[in-house]
Amino acid sequence: MRLDKFLKVSRIIKRRTVANDACDTEHVSVNGRRAKASYDVKVGDIIEITFGQKTVKMRVLSVRETVGKAEASSLYEIIE
Repeated sequence: MRLDKFLKVSRIIKRRTVANDACDTEHVSVNGRRAKASYDVKVGDIIEITFGQKTVKMRVLSVRETVGKAEASSLYEIIE
């Protein structure tokens, strides 16, 4: 699954276009490297997102095309 779609499905970022823009402006990195929106997310990847001064680091636990709002947080775990 594409990185921008994963961020939207997991409800980390609310809109796919916003997720795409975050990747384009280099606010998102995967496994320590800046990632494009087209990056193919895999289980075990470490995603790091910078929101202003705050940085959120998470590990991908599952990759699914559709998920309900209640189960969205089960796709990842927050590391930092």
